[in-house]
Amino acid sequence: MESKIDYKEIIKLIDLLEERNLSQFELEVEGLKIKISRNQPQVSSPEAPPILPTSSESEEKSNPLSLEPIREDNKNNFHCISSPMVGTFYSAPDPSSAPFVEIGDKVEKNQTLCIIEAMKLMNEIESDIDGILEEIYVQNGKPVEYGKKLFAIRPLD
Repeated sequence: MESKIDYKEIIKLIDLLEERNLSQFELEVEGLKIKISRNQPQVSSPEAPPILPTSSESEEKSNPLSLEPIREDNKNNFHCISSPMVGTFYSAPDPSSAPFVEIGDKVEKNQTLCIIEAMKLMNEIESDIDGILEEIYVQNGKPVEYGKKLFAIRPLD
């Protein structure tokens, strides 16, 4: 019996979060972890947040219909972290903060690497391994598709 959470169930969770006025929700089932956070109301003007520079300007053309959000990049033997949803990629918690990570940084399992905003909810994307960040495939403020490569991490031996 396979238990997967589908898109409709995620939407129900988001609706529940809004209905109950919760700011954050986490669920872990059989190794699948979902963490949903709501935006805090912004007092500033309705302008889009400024784009912060990332360590890499390269864009990756990958298959947006990848079956697994996290997969191995066999070309360089790097572990790739891909977007688990459609949304907007943010490299920092807010426009005035430094990026969560930069190329060459040592990252640890469960460390936040970026935020993907989907339906006005901020979703923290975390590393699932310890390693060295080798590549950032997406520019800050750019849209991402499900399965789009976000980061390449060289695993620590």
